Amino acid sequence: MSKLQHKTIIDAKKKSIVPDFKELRQYKDLFLTLAWRDFRVRYAQTTIGFLWAILQPVITLLILSLVFGRFVGVETDVPHILFTVAGMSVWSYFSFVMTNSGNSIIASQNMIKKIYFPRLIIPLSKAVVGFIDFGVALLIMIVLMIYYQVAPSPYVWLAPVFIFIGVVAALSVGIWLSALTVRYRDFQHVVPFMVQIGLYITPVAYPAEFAVQQLPTWASTIYYLNPMAGVVQGFRWSMFGGEAPDSLMFLSIFMILVIFISGLFYFKKVEGDMADYV
Repeated sequence: MSKLQHKTIIDAKKKSIVPDFKELRQYKDLFLTLAWRDFRVRYAQTTIGFLWAILQPVITLLILSLVFGRFVGVETDVPHILFTVAGMSVWSYFSFVMTNSGNSIIASQNMIKKIYFPRLIIPLSKAVVGFIDFGVALLIMIVLMIYYQVAPSPYVWLAPVFIFIGVVAALSVGIWLSALTVRYRDFQHVVPFMVQIGLYITPVAYPAEFAVQQLPTWASTIYYLNPMAGVVQGFRWSMFGGEAPDSLMFLSIFMILVIFISGLFYFKKVEGDMADYV
């Protein structure tokens, strides 16, 4: 009795405007392999290895806390350094995925030219490695909560919801950038600039209300078009409570949904030509 062999049929004439999620599940082993490779490469041949994952958020936290907490004098309901690390935890994940997804397709061009696999796996794999920075920032936040004796708010059960929305936001922007960079190489230089600007236009080290109060009404609405503005505000509220988030927070969440759906469509549109452009 002959063994049944699994066959993969690639039909160039078959067109679809949405990714084949069933196919993505079939390539889960490749997804995990790429994620593990990125993890090893990130700390390969480094003197202090994994400690870089701790030093980077700690140094960023101290600088932001010094600038906004001491120099600017931003007032917060909890100690400013704790306030900042809560916002930085979700922002650090977003910025990592955004930075690494942008160049991910080009960096994998040799593999793309040789074998077939769903190209969407490449930017998705970056999302797994990003949880390292996110986990370190959460650990720092928990330590500071214990040190300052700050108890979680009654809404802490909503924290996983905002974390999930933050993951979707990171994937949304990452998918868009990975597809755009294939055809428009200028985005390789634009992405680091976007990350730097995004850190300051996102309420990481200051309350969203602090920025909105300085802006006219029309500009405050534009402020919340930043997908991470609502995520950071909502996550911090779920952890520490205080004043309920501005209703404009839902504008950020709506923007995430729009970017995610449009990103999947655009990625699928250019996926078939990626091997030619890279």
